[in-house]
Amino acid sequence: MKNRIKDQDEYYWVQCFKQGDPDALAYFFDLHYKALCYFAERLIGDEAEAEDIVADCFLKLWKGDRQIETAQNVKAFLYISCRNACMDYFRKLKVKTAAQEYTYRQLEHGEEGIFYEVVKTDVMEILAAEIESLPEKHKEVFKLIYFDQKKTDEIAKELGLSVKTVRNYKALAVEMIKNSIVKKGLTDALYVALVLFLEGRKNF
Repeated sequence: MKNRIKDQDEYYWVQCFKQGDPDALAYFFDLHYKALCYFAERLIGDEAEAEDIVADCFLKLWKGDRQIETAQNVKAFLYISCRNACMDYFRKLKVKTAAQEYTYRQLEHGEEGIFYEVVKTDVMEILAAEIESLPEKHKEVFKLIYFDQKKTDEIAKELGLSVKTVRNYKALAVEMIKNSIVKKGLTDALYVALVLFLEGRKNF
C-alpha cells in the first residue's frame, strides 16, 4: 500500500514538474540533494565543489525540455549530469593526484567502482528517510555511532546514559531499520550494501 501511495505521489510531482511548477523542483531537490552531494564528494573529494556541481545539475534539470515521464527519469538525469560534471571538474585540473586520475579513468569508462558509489549513495538516501522515522533517542544514538563515528562509551558520557542503554538503543534502531527496508523490497545490491553499512560498526 505504501509503495502505491509513493508511486502516486511521484507521478503527481512529475506531472507538476512537466508543467513548470517550482514546487515540483523543490520536491525533487529535497529528495535527492543530500545523496547527490554525497555522491559528488565521494568522487571529487571536495565538499564545496560537490555542492556547486549538484546545484548546477538541478539548474540544468529545471532549464531542460522537461521531457520527463517518471521519477526514475529525474533521478537518472541528475546522476548522469552529476557524473559528467565531475568528469569536467577533473578535466579542468591542471595537475591530478594519483587518486583523482584513477577516479577520472573510472568515470570515463563507466567502470564498476562508479556503480558502487551510486549504490552507496542510494543507501545513504534510504537511511536518511529511515532514520527520521526512529524514536528520538534511538535516532540520536544511531547518528552519533554511524555518522559521527563515536564509540559507545563516548556517547554514554555525552548523553548521560549507561553503556548498556546506548547499546540497546543502537540494537533496536538497527533492527527497526532492517525490518522496514525488508518490507520495502530493495534490490539485492542495495540490501547487501545497507546491511554491510549497518554491520560495519557492530562492535562500537
